[in-house]
Amino acid sequence: MKPKKDHILDVRGTIIPITLLKVTHAFREMNPGETIEILIGDGDTREDLFKVLPASFYEVIEVKEEESFCRISLKKEPGSLRGR
Repeated sequence: MKPKKDHILDVRGTIIPITLLKVTHAFREMNPGETIEILIGDGDTREDLFKVLPASFYEVIEVKEEESFCRISLKKEPGSLRGR
């Protein structure tokens, strides 16, 4: 059984700077322990995503390549970017 996702963010088709802004904003609004599934359309965006979110702020739950996009599931760690 897959764990429930608290948030889903679909940024496929969005230009990279806007994608990264949306992801960091959504992540900042999350509470520690919550999970987010991010749907990304290209590999460059995926690489940049892991550069803008410090590794100590999240746990990678799953990275799954689909036919035309990638699903990345992250869990926000305690002590990371301010939550609500």
